[in-house]
Amino acid sequence: MQLAFVLVEPKVPENVGAAARALCTMGFGELWLVNSDLHTRPEAHWLAHGSDHILDNARIFPDLAAVRNSVDLLMGTSAKTRHQRQDWHGPSDLRKVLATKGASVATAALVFGREDRGLSNEELALCDLLTGIPMKVTYPSLNLAQSVMLYAWEMSGLSVATESQIEPAGEHRLGALRGRLETLLPELDTPPEGKLSQWVFERLPLLSDRDIGFVHTLCSNIERAVDCRSQSRSNSEAEQDG
Repeated sequence: MQLAFVLVEPKVPENVGAAARALCTMGFGELWLVNSDLHTRPEAHWLAHGSDHILDNARIFPDLAAVRNSVDLLMGTSAKTRHQRQDWHGPSDLRKVLATKGASVATAALVFGREDRGLSNEELALCDLLTGIPMKVTYPSLNLAQSVMLYAWEMSGLSVATESQIEPAGEHRLGALRGRLETLLPELDTPPEGKLSQWVFERLPLLSDRDIGFVHTLCSNIERAVDCRSQSRSNSEAEQDG
């Protein structure tokens, strides 16, 4: 698994440099930025301290939707649960979730919001699951680089691959399963905004590698049944027209 740390429109270049240093210290190298060039500022390099290569190789995305399309699993940080979602996990619980994914997740991304207002509701809605740092008090909050450091330390025990070690995307990946379900559920008269769909997509990221493979098989069986039903209906209509 490749784990990327994503900063959405950071405001302070020093925070970007300190975040890069935190990642380097904990053995990570993937820093992605959304709609920002602060990694190029001298102030960012002042605080990088030996992790300038992470800043130099940072990937830039125009928006979080582009990140969404580049990963199998997207995890957003939030101070509290949003959208009536129940899939909010502390850092240690998040590590346990990632540890079960095996080959089903080639690339996962952990997203951090803006220093002043975090991630928008629309951006959080793009995420497969939400995570946050439990604190004794609501203020003062952790600064951006501190949050990155805490998560990097917690995730440092995971087996993390470099981009060159990632196998080509396969049909049994978590991202592919999400796409299949987004297509299949409406075929079963289950609207995307319905409670059943919400339940499915909130629990999908929590499945183990083995369970993801099982649900892929289940989807294949349902798809065949749907195709047979459609074919039977078409034949019946053709006979009536004849």
